[in-house]
Parts: sequence; C-alpha cells; structure tokens
Amino acid sequence: MAVTDQSQPSWGIATQALHSGQQSSPQRENSLAIFPTSSYTFASAAHAAEVFAGTAAGNVYSRFTNPTVAAFETRLAALERGEKALATASGMAAIQTLFLSLLSQGDHVVVSRSVFGSTATLANTVLPRFGIGVTRVTLADIDDWRRAITPQTRLFFAETPSNPTLELVDLTLLAQLAQQHGILLAVDNVFCTPCLQQPLQLGANLVIHSATKYIDGQGRVLGGAIIGPEALLMERIYPFIRNTGPTLSPFNAWVLYKGMETLPLRIERHCHNAAWIAKQLTSRWPKLQLHYPGLPSHPQYQLACRQMRQPGGLLCLELGSKQQAHQFIDRLQLVTITANLGDAKTLVTHPATTTHGRLSAEERLSAGVTDGLVRLAIGLEDAPDILADIEQALR
Repeated sequence: MAVTDQSQPSWGIATQALHSGQQSSPQRENSLAIFPTSSYTFASAAHAAEVFAGTAAGNVYSRFTNPTVAAFETRLAALERGEKALATASGMAAIQTLFLSLLSQGDHVVVSRSVFGSTATLANTVLPRFGIGVTRVTLADIDDWRRAITPQTRLFFAETPSNPTLELVDLTLLAQLAQQHGILLAVDNVFCTPCLQQPLQLGANLVIHSATKYIDGQGRVLGGAIIGPEALLMERIYPFIRNTGPTLSPFNAWVLYKGMETLPLRIERHCHNAAWIAKQLTSRWPKLQLHYPGLPSHPQYQLACRQMRQPGGLLCLELGSKQQAHQFIDRLQLVTITANLGDAKTLVTHPATTTHGRLSAEERLSAGVTDGLVRLAIGLEDAPDILADIEQALR
C-alpha cells in the first residue's frame, strides 16, 4: 500500500506534522496502521518479477520497503522540506550509512571535532580501515574547513549546535564553501529538529537525524533517517540500505510517526523552559559558567538568532572538575541521569565519562568536552521545579 502524501508546501510545520504522510488501508483508519510483516504476497510469479525489478509498484521485503516506515519517511521529509527521507534503525545507523554509501577507498571526509562521541569514534577508527581519509576541524572556523579540503574531499559532516558544547557553524557559509569545491554537505540536525532549523533551506545537501531523541520525545524507541534530494538518496544511499539492512522496524516507525504529531508543541515547551532556566541561572549565579545559544553571552548568539528559530532545549554547565560535576549530578532529585536527550523528562549527562568517554583526553579537550562539563536536556516539567532542583544541587 502506497503512502498518500497530501501535504501542501504552504502548510506550516504544525500542520505538516499532523497531516503529511497520511495513509489509510481499506479499513479507513484515522490513525496510522502498523504493518508488522517481513514479506508480501504477489498475484503471480510474473507480478513478483515485475515488483522485484521495479517495473511495477509494490512492496518487496520489509528490510527496505514497508508501508509504516514509508509513512514515517514521508512525514519527516515534509518537515525538513526535503524531497525524500530514508529511515534507519538508529541515528548512528544513519551516519554509518551516509559515510559508507557516499565514500569509497581513497576518498576524504571533513568532520567537525565537536560531534557526538560515537560519530567521532566512527570517523577516527572505522573509516580509516576502509581507506577513507578523515580530517577533524573546528566547527565554527570556516577557514579551518577550507584548509582541510583536498582533491579527494567528497563530504563535509557537521553537527550544529554541537553535542555537547552547543557550538554553531554558519551553515550558509559552509554550504557555499562546499558547493564551490563540489563537496556534499551533511548536517546532523538532532538538537534542533526541523522545528528550529532546516539545513536544506540553508544550502546543505543532506540532513541526518537520530529520531530516538526529540522526534520520539519520550525515550521509547530507536530510529534514524537521512533526508535530501530524491535522486541522490535513491541512486547512492538506498542501494546500501537495501543490501546491508540497517532497517527501521514498523513498530518503531509508527511510534516515531505519531511522535511527530506533537513535535512542534513539545519543542516550543522545551525551548521556553530552557531559555527561562538559563536566564534565571545567569541572574542568580553570576559566576556560573553556562553555555546556551539563547544568551547574549554565548559567542555565537547572533548566529543562533539568525540561523535557528529558537535556541533549543539544551544547556551546559561548566563545574570545574569531574568530582564537582559528579557531585552535582548525584544531588539532583527531579532530573534523571541518563545518556539520552529529547525526552519529556529533564535529563542530565556527564559527557566526559559517558557519551564521549571512549575518546582520548586530548580528543575530548579538542572538542571542548572538559571534565567539568555537564549537559542538561531540559524537559517538559514546570520550569520552576526544574530550576529549583538545579539550584539545590548547585548549593
């Protein structure tokens, strides 16, 4: 059963989140159905041959064609204003798929230093085993990106705002540099979601998502996606997914599809809470080192105002040492200790010993991940309650 996408380009993001990718079976259900099947039947042997060959429409095998997954892909592509989305089993599956489908032995990729720890490990240890050259650069320094370009450079990979330091890069300038040299630009948009930032509209070629985070919004399932031009995805990335199987399950696709219906509302509350808490902490604790793109004290505040609709739901505290960071975390009572983000609940993480713990001390410092850095993913609770918990832990 094909997805019927009746979305309109003029629709706002909240309308897109509710109506794009809508489909119904002959039962005419109003809520998306789950199709938990591994395979599909055919009317005849000839029909099976035609569907497998692509000369007739139809589902082939749920490793790479499933109606529920297709609905999720259609909705996410609509929110990102992209032509096509391809779903994967997780955010890291999406990043691995991106690298290994677009890069070959002898190619070169430029990756910002400040990225998620597993992305850094993939770039540092896995890609070189395939003969792919990797250069790490300072995210915000366009000249650093320019200096890293070689005749073999095929891809730029950036995460903005970065995980966990909340550093930004000017996507318009980076996209212009990439285009000048015939390089593809891929942007991890997990912290912003399409509600706050649409990299394709700023010149990026591809967008990556860990749908596990804000798109789900309640910490229930894993999922990932790559969004971009249909020709590029279907010619170069889809064959890799079809033949290697980083498959998103129908159930997870259904959860993520439904999660997007409330995404704009949730993001609005995440941003409101985070901005209010950041402002209160700055006022009440003037010596506290706090990173938040929505504060004028952030070195890229003007860029954040220009590039993002709102400054997001994450903030970081610099507490000086691992001991002080751990003591602060252990004293929190409302906030949950976990390595995830984008949950309805407020979450706290010590990146140096968790998400970035497998990197060397030198690699962590080059990415701005100090031993005293604490990442707070502000949730949907009443903001004064979150602030009270943070303050009692700081005391």
